[in-house]
Amino acid sequence: MYDSTDIQNNKGMAILAYILFFVPLIAAKDSKFAWYHANQGLTLFLAAVAANVVLGILPFIGWLLLPFANLAVVVLAILGIVAAAQGQVKPLPVIGSYTLL
Repeated sequence: MYDSTDIQNNKGMAILAYILFFVPLIAAKDSKFAWYHANQGLTLFLAAVAANVVLGILPFIGWLLLPFANLAVVVLAILGIVAAAQGQVKPLPVIGSYTLL
């Protein structure tokens, strides 16, 4: 399904997708591999924003849970970066099944 030359040529863009999800959308328009990881990065970004907004509004309990939610975002980003660096097309746990792009 994913071309091995596409994977080799766009690993860097796929890794970058977990830091700045929009860069692969501009720089690697024709790469399915980079777009897959850009989608995962966008999903992770939106989940992080939603968690921060919701938990930031909730007094006390939300404020206590916010560091754990942010830690989970960092862990998911690392899992995505590792998968991209290994040339894998593997969805992130919990949020990886959503396709936005």
